[in-house]
Parts: sequence; structure tokens; C-alpha cells
Amino acid sequence: MIDGLMICRVTLAAGLAAVVGGCTVGPNFVPPESSAPASWRTSEAGDASRTVPETVAVQWWQSFDDPVLTSLEERVAAQNLDVQQATDRLLAARAEIEVAGSSALPSISATGTYSHERYSSNGPFTSEPLLPFNIPAVPFNLFEAGFDAAWEVDLWGETRRSVEAAKANYAAAEADRRGVLLSALAELGRDYIDLRTAQDLLSITRQNLGTAQQSLGLTEQRAAAGLVADLDVANARAQEASIAAQIPPLETRITTDINAVSLLLGLPPQALASELSSARPVPPVPPEVPIGLPSQLLTRRPDIVQAEDQLHQATAEVGVAVANFFPSFNLSGNIDLQSIEINQFADIASRTYALGPTISLPIFEGGQLQGQLSLRKAQQKAAAVSYARAVLTAFHDVDNSLAAYDGEQQRRTSLEEAVQQDRRALSLAQSRYADGLTDFLEVLTAQQNVLTAEQQLATSTAAVSTDLVAIYKALGGGWQTAFPVETAAGPSGLQTAAEASPLSHP
Repeated sequence: MIDGLMICRVTLAAGLAAVVGGCTVGPNFVPPESSAPASWRTSEAGDASRTVPETVAVQWWQSFDDPVLTSLEERVAAQNLDVQQATDRLLAARAEIEVAGSSALPSISATGTYSHERYSSNGPFTSEPLLPFNIPAVPFNLFEAGFDAAWEVDLWGETRRSVEAAKANYAAAEADRRGVLLSALAELGRDYIDLRTAQDLLSITRQNLGTAQQSLGLTEQRAAAGLVADLDVANARAQEASIAAQIPPLETRITTDINAVSLLLGLPPQALASELSSARPVPPVPPEVPIGLPSQLLTRRPDIVQAEDQLHQATAEVGVAVANFFPSFNLSGNIDLQSIEINQFADIASRTYALGPTISLPIFEGGQLQGQLSLRKAQQKAAAVSYARAVLTAFHDVDNSLAAYDGEQQRRTSLEEAVQQDRRALSLAQSRYADGLTDFLEVLTAQQNVLTAEQQLATSTAAVSTDLVAIYKALGGGWQTAFPVETAAGPSGLQTAAEASPLSHP
């Protein structure tokens, strides 16, 4: 009867605590508001590739229409080591949710002990001066087994705020992984374009070297016939040597670019040599580039999403610090069997138990609680500033990349005209020199102008493609559905980043 009454009292106390436990102290997170430009800058590229306010392509690399680039990009998520590290951090953040949530549940443990004991003959239980009777100090066996249980009732929402902070940290880790993946995709695109640029420049240099060798042969023939001085021959040979000297650095650049792509895919040096050594054109840009609307950038760009989730985490941790000022309520109990005889161990008379609540109220903590609260509030303010900075930086990145894209296309158009005119000037100079109407210096100058103009045009063409990669990176494209996070379901039932909590972003 006594046992039942005590259990009822404890159950009633737990029920009342659970009702009160609906309170959650501390500030609730409110997503920050940010103003966005009404539209992106207008393209001034004429008939060149233009930007349009349509939905940003997720798999943006396919817009270059280069199957080799597409194949490489689709291998980044599975092979890039930085992405793998970010994925591991994401899984660790998921485990932190389970750790934080475990505080809301009772802890139960089973115990079992055996000891062979003997009290001291001069101790409090055996000495005659302390007791009216003398207990013989003889050895005995003691068998014990039972269960211990403890539960801290979340009266003020400390555990709930901790879980909220852990979920926000998980969402931030998910955005971090997306950002790392986006950076790896963009870096691979830049390295691939640079590789094709180096191969294009190598082809241009070799073609101009052939032209210089033809001029040298012509000059040597004219010198042998006594039509020109040896000075022309020396100048022609110097021109040939100067152009030939540009070839080794380009070959080194090709090797370095192949190694850079290999590193991004987690492969050893030259692992992709057979796949990438054959020259291909620089990936061309499409006629139209969808860039979406400025307002969409806030939910698409990973660093902005991460900054917002970190602000959410900091806000929830303020709530945890506030809850530490309030009393804590714990329920604990144990049920044991204890006997000195093994054959009596299972008897009802061998049972022992203890049940009851514990209330703890912080009175003096030496300023620790107030200091912790001040720390969390300062971290929350810093997170708010980081979010505002991330948003502002993102809009600047997009605007700068769009300006660079348009400006480089205009430069490329002018360089195309320069190449045509320089080639025409070289043809005329060669004809005039062959007819003896001009000296060789005019031919040398025309040859150098053609080589410089062709190299500048090749570099500008590559810059246009690289600027487009920069636009896609600035817009935050390339992770939403192309490379989902695939993780095994854990005890909490979490399967993917999107399913982890309502804090995840589309």
C-alpha cells in the first residue's frame, strides 16, 4: 500500500512537471528581412550571349555543350575530397541533433554487483562502546542487482532550445556542403577552360612558328641571291626563336591544368592525361544565360542560407542560456534486490527502492550564468552582421560578374576585328617583301602583331566562358537537385538534409 501511494505521488509530480514543461524561454527566431534589387543589370553585349531573367539552370555546365566537361562535373560530388569532408561534417551535425534530443528522455541503467565484505572490529557497526550490542566482525557475501532511472523535466525549454540549435547547425552544415560543392564545380570549370585555352594558345603559337619558319626560308633564299643583307636573316631567326620559346611554358601549363582537374576529382597526377590531352575548343557560351531574379538569390546561394542558419543557431543558444537561470526539476529512482544469501536474492523481502523529485535553484554562480548569456547575445549579434554581410557580398558578386561578362564580350568582338586586319596586313607585308618593295622589318612587325592579336583573342574567348562560370557561382547554382545528400537513416529517422528539420531550405 505504501509502495503504491509513493508511486502515485511521483507520477502526479511528473505529470504536473510535464504540463509546466510547455514553457520555452528565450527569443524565438525570426528570419531576417533583406532588400533585393528590382532586377539585375541590363546586358550590353549586343548580339553576343545575353542574360535573361529565367530560372537558373541547376546543371549549368551542360549549357557549354561540352561532353567532356559534363562528364567531369558529374564526378565531382562523389570524388572531390573537400566535398567528402563537408559531407562528414554534415553527418556529425546530424548526430549532434540526436545527442541534444536525448536529454528530453529518461535515462535508465541496470546494475549488478557482487562483493565479499568484512566490517572492522573497531568500526561503528561492530565496536561495543558505540552500540548496545556487539556485532561479530565476520566476512559475508553481498549480492545486488537493480535499475536506476533519472529524468530532468524540460520545464523552461532548455532541451528544446538545444535541439533547435542543433537542427539549425545541421542546416548550416548542409548549406556549407552545398557551398563546398558549388566551389568545386566552379573551380573544375575554370581549370578545364584554362586547359582548353592553353591548348588553343599552343596551337596558335605553333602555327605562327610555321609562318616564321617560312619567312626565315624566304629570307635565306633572298640573302643567298644577294638581294638582302644578313641582317634580315638574323632578324628572321630571332623571330623564330622568340616564338619557339613560348611553347614550353604552354606545355607546362597544360600539364598543370590536367593535374589541377585530377586533384579536384581526388585522382593522382596525370590520371586524366589520356582523357584530356587531346585538344578541344574552349567551351562556348550559350546564346542566352538564365540568371533568375534578385529575390531568388537569398534562398539559392549557399553562403546566405548558411549565414541565416547560423543566426538561427545563435538565437536558440541564447534561449539555452536564459533557461539556465531557472530552477531545474529532476525525477530519479531506483529499484534493487539485495541479499547476503544467493538463494534469497529473488525474494520479495530483498527489494529496496528510492523514488522522489529533486529541485535545484541557482543562487550564486560567480557570474557564470550572466557571462554565458552575454556571450550568447554577442554571438547572436555577430551572426546577424555576418548574415547582412553575406547578402550584400552576394549581390555585389553577381553584379560584378555580369559586368565582367558583358565587358569581355565587347572586348572579344574588337579583338576579332583586330585579328582579321592583322592577318591581312601580314599577307600584304609578305607580298611586298617578296616583290622587294619593303624591308623585312615590316614583315617582322606584322608577324608579331598577328601572334599577339590571336593570343589576345584566344584569351578573351576563354575569359568570356570563365566569366560565365563566375556568374553561375555567384548565383549559387549547381547543387539544388543535381547532387542530393545521400545518408542512411539514423535512429531519429533523418534521411536527407531536406528531411532533417523544417529549418532546411529549398
